[in-house]
Amino acid sequence: MASQSRPGPGESRAGGNSGDPARPQGSADPARRESGRADDEPRTIGENSYGGLSSVAFLTVAEVASLMRVSKMTVYRLLHSGELAGVRVGRSFRVPESAVHNYLRDAFNDTA
Repeated sequence: MASQSRPGPGESRAGGNSGDPARPQGSADPARRESGRADDEPRTIGENSYGGLSSVAFLTVAEVASLMRVSKMTVYRLLHSGELAGVRVGRSFRVPESAVHNYLRDAFNDTA
């Protein structure tokens, strides 16, 4: 029984031909779509039907509080009241950066 060594970091077991010794490296993969992504590969934010989400930057509540110079509780109150748009992810919130800028712009216009 011969001992086999494990591949090191950055090496693959099949010697770099994507795990299929019968298929030469660089040949077309029938499982790949015209987008160049295989069916089992995860989508990136830019590859969705919603369009334009690749440029959206989401902030945490702590980041919003720091940006607005208020407490995290104030940000939570704004989110729960609907004055500040946000997305709930599990038990936490994410706020689009544009929503923060819109809120601040509108709040500035209301007081000026």
